[in-house]
Parts: sequence; C-alpha cells; structure tokens
Amino acid sequence: MFSKACEYGIKASIFIALNSYEGKRVSLKAIAKEINSPEAFTAKILQDLARHSIINSVKGAYGGFEIDKHAISSIKLSQIVNAIDGDSIYRGCGLGLHTCDEEHPCPVHDKFKSVRDELKYMLENTNLEELALDIKSGVAFLKT
Repeated sequence: MFSKACEYGIKASIFIALNSYEGKRVSLKAIAKEINSPEAFTAKILQDLARHSIINSVKGAYGGFEIDKHAISSIKLSQIVNAIDGDSIYRGCGLGLHTCDEEHPCPVHDKFKSVRDELKYMLENTNLEELALDIKSGVAFLKT
C-alpha cells in the first residue's frame, strides 16, 4: 500500500522518535541498520523528512537526526506519508487504472473508497508518540 520509501520513512521516524525521548541523536548509519535500508536511500528519505520539518538534521561531530521531544506527539503518520508519497494514496485507483473517478469508476471503486477513507482517518489520527511508546514497552517491533 505504501511505497518502500514511505515504509522506511515511517520506520525511521519512529526510531528517531524513540531515541529522541532519551535525548539521543541518531546517525544515518544507525538508522539504515535499524530499518534495514541502504544508506544512500535512507539519506534521501531523511532529507525529505527534514525538508518537511518532521525530523531535524544536525550537522557536525555530534550531529545526527532527532525530533524535538515536544513535537513527537503532534507528528501524525499522514505528515510522513505526504512528505514522501504525497497524497496519491488517497486518490489512486484500487486496480491501478489511470482514470478512475465517480463518473468513470472501476469495478472496485466504491469498495476501495471506503478503505482509502479508513486509511486516511488512521494516518491522520495516529502520532509518532504512540508508536514509539508501543516499541519502548515491547508491544510492537520495528524489525523481526
């Protein structure tokens, strides 16, 4: 459902949030290793997240990536998805047709519309804090 870049972006943001709670900045290398993503690809994703003010990039010897502790609870998954994939996930055809809308629907248009609406609701109502805390408590995991 999400692009690979978006999956990595969500995982990276959660990992950075988890470390930011502990006052730690995380290096590109550590993030790429944790989310099992190539470093160059991860760097591009992190650049997009920083450009959209989701994460902070700090340069220098003690640099790395972080999120302001007070901002973690206000960052929604929808912001991460929009930063990386745009809003096409809310508009795309369930069968991948180039033209699919209310006037010219594909066979699954009406059913897929409700799935998209539920996904949008979930993304707009889930924040990084709850996901990071689930990992911290051991309820959820970033990798197997």
